[in-house]
Amino acid sequence: MEIERFSSRDEASLAAAGHIAAAVNRRIDAQGKSSLVVSGGTTPARCFAALAETELPWSNVHVVLSDERWVPADHEDSNERLVRETLFTGHAKDARLLSVYHDELSPDEGAVEVDAGIRKLPFPFACSLLGMGADGHFASLFPDADGLDDGLDPDYGGLATAVSTAASPHPRISLTLAALSRSDSILLLVFGDDKWQTLEAAQAADSALPVAKLLKQNRAPVSIYWAP
Repeated sequence: MEIERFSSRDEASLAAAGHIAAAVNRRIDAQGKSSLVVSGGTTPARCFAALAETELPWSNVHVVLSDERWVPADHEDSNERLVRETLFTGHAKDARLLSVYHDELSPDEGAVEVDAGIRKLPFPFACSLLGMGADGHFASLFPDADGLDDGLDPDYGGLATAVSTAASPHPRISLTLAALSRSDSILLLVFGDDKWQTLEAAQAADSALPVAKLLKQNRAPVSIYWAP
């Protein structure tokens, strides 16, 4: 595990964009195409803006959401909407996004659909860009999530799971740790002193925080970029 502390969020975001671009280029050099996992929320917005202006063979890049609320893509709470507005601009407009929500499906059926969609993409992921909550969740693997043990098992057979949590008014779909750990690299972009304290707690041997499972799995290297 690599930990980088930056003096500003802008600096951390630009470094994250460089890390991701390098990972995508390496995977494209190896197999001609690449897939990339990205998170929603406000934390990655500056990183996405920098990535969007980075010259990459974007038409060969498939983007997968780490998690999504079960709402239409034009809903104000949709991660797809946010990613399309912040990443799919500039040079990155030619990338391809795996949509999650389908109004004719239930969340459980949607998770099966996402799982099948991922299996058709370039694999492993070049990089998974993740955030983390102060409660230690990543993607939508919240401490109170149904089926959390399966979601955090790196050897679980499923790549996506439906999630319900008291932290969200919407059902959600989340990639599992089994999916995320099949990445050339995992980049955890984290801001704020409260989340730094969570990261420190997650490194304890007996930590029950979801992110502890991410940090302690040994399939994919994890880099933490933190800024106050």
